[in-house]
Amino acid sequence: MITGKTLRDAIISGANNIANQRTRVDELNVFPVPDGDTGTNMSMTIGAALSELNAMPDTCTVAEASKSAASAMLRGARGNSGVITSLLFRGFSKALEGKKEADVADIVAALQKGVEGAYKAVMKPTEGTILTVARVASEEAAASDAADVPALWDVVLTAGQKALEDTPNLLPVLKKAGVVDAGGQGIMVIF
Repeated sequence: MITGKTLRDAIISGANNIANQRTRVDELNVFPVPDGDTGTNMSMTIGAALSELNAMPDTCTVAEASKSAASAMLRGARGNSGVITSLLFRGFSKALEGKKEADVADIVAALQKGVEGAYKAVMKPTEGTILTVARVASEEAAASDAADVPALWDVVLTAGQKALEDTPNLLPVLKKAGVVDAGGQGIMVIF
């Protein structure tokens, strides 16, 4: 089980991590437009939730932490990757509605709901992007027999990294540039 405090602190940590690595993620940005801002956009999106999360008490529930974060990210979403990130968190939040704590099954359901919402919101989902990385991580999490949330998160990280490394095989523009998908790298940095 994870508490609201644990989830709150994890999202804050993910926001700090992408803020610290945004330039590295920006440098990977070649799809859909090589404008070098994916890491910056993702950092601004999740960063929009920091003040609200930092103000939450340690007694917050997972429902409260996820809803607060998702709401702020939706309002602060920047660029394609930022919007997709906010949608992943929105679905995550919807699956945790009314929950005080979250167990393995709750986190799996939240990941799945996030991926489902992000795919539905994108008119023409492209494989080899942040969507693929999040989907594969979610599918592997659902298929795992992880005994607790930390073990589940290891599955998410391993599967997501493998999917990220495969993005150039799914999207020729990435292979040509010799990079992985910037949005996929960004979500892994956040995860």
